[in-house]
Amino acid sequence: MQTPISCKIVRSKRRTAAFSITREGEVVLRIPLWVSDKEAARLIADNQDKLRALVTRWERAQAAKPDYRDEDIPRLKAIAAQRLPERIAYWSARMGLTPASVKITSAKGRFGSCSNRGSVCFSCFLMLYPDDAIDYVIVHELAHLKHMNHSPAFYRLVERYLPDYRRREALLKGRTL
Repeated sequence: MQTPISCKIVRSKRRTAAFSITREGEVVLRIPLWVSDKEAARLIADNQDKLRALVTRWERAQAAKPDYRDEDIPRLKAIAAQRLPERIAYWSARMGLTPASVKITSAKGRFGSCSNRGSVCFSCFLMLYPDDAIDYVIVHELAHLKHMNHSPAFYRLVERYLPDYRRREALLKGRTL
């Protein structure tokens, strides 16, 4: 018998229950305010297989992440400042989508982001991944200039320029397709 996976319970003004895992590996069950402790316990018990799969995916992703030290950050930012503008210009021209500005950060939680003002940010840690993964993040963020969501239309746009985007995305998550 496997040891049950426990969850931290977080109640908020939401409509549905959802499991997630933090960057530190803590499993969290997010539930609406009205859900009872008994119902939360039932959800956790009924979803142990799902929770094991969630933890396994997280562990694999952690194992696949490239190692770095904090003192590597300035070097990674310099590499990103050198490499990203050329790739962004290439994909901007192909897609006909130009960001208002580009910023390189040392964000550890996400590889890229796009603001509603058309500004895109890229993490310097992206430089630790293969070129195919870097191009995927660039195309992904540029696509947000047209679709500020992850709708089917958004993914159709990404797929138009990167038909193998799922394989490229998987490179960031430490798995291969």
